[in-house]
Amino acid sequence: MKRLHRLTAILVKLQSGKVIQASELSTKFEVSIRTIYRDMQALTDAGVPIGAEAGTGYYLVEGYSLPPVMFTEKEANALLTAAKIIKTNNDQSLIDEYQEAVDKVIAVLRTNQKKKLEILDKRVFMFERDKVKSSNSLAVIQQAITDFRILKIEYQTASKEYSVRLIEPLGVYFTNNTWIMIAYCRLRKDYREFRTDRILNLLETHDFFSPVLFTLEDYYKKRIAACDGQS
Repeated sequence: MKRLHRLTAILVKLQSGKVIQASELSTKFEVSIRTIYRDMQALTDAGVPIGAEAGTGYYLVEGYSLPPVMFTEKEANALLTAAKIIKTNNDQSLIDEYQEAVDKVIAVLRTNQKKKLEILDKRVFMFERDKVKSSNSLAVIQQAITDFRILKIEYQTASKEYSVRLIEPLGVYFTNNTWIMIAYCRLRKDYREFRTDRILNLLETHDFFSPVLFTLEDYYKKRIAACDGQS
């Protein structure tokens, strides 16, 4: 990778807001850590406010914004194809939000790139899965997960049991053409899984819950361990 391209790619990674280690960049770009140190110094000399924490990594100083990122044709093609895949899922909010993102990408492409994308759009097709009851709540749920916001839902189980619950959303996963939300249910006082297509109504409350350490990986490890203990 030419140095200019590498410096641009490093800027894009820094713009993600994460603290990035020199070793991570060294592995990604297949260069020495010393080269990464020189790249960071070059960016700093060019006026990019990069912060560094000993033993932690590099980060972009808050408040600094980079110019719009230009996409390559292959990257734009990948986004268009991903949009078609997403359209086959059963949550309309995810479809709408992703399409808006793709539209913004297309808007910054050059004219000849847009024409090529129009050709590809007509030549890539995804056969939809069997239609099932759809949902329209994933975008709100995802936002609530990162905001630690309590949600109020009206929910109906497979046996048509109706309930109103206050929940603390923690994660989501997709299986069997259905989005599943994992949340702490204040009604049951325990973790529960909710199919989004069975949420009859969803309301964002003005209340927040305390952040908790939660990953899907840890959740399933505990779940599997519990099942093994009962067998």
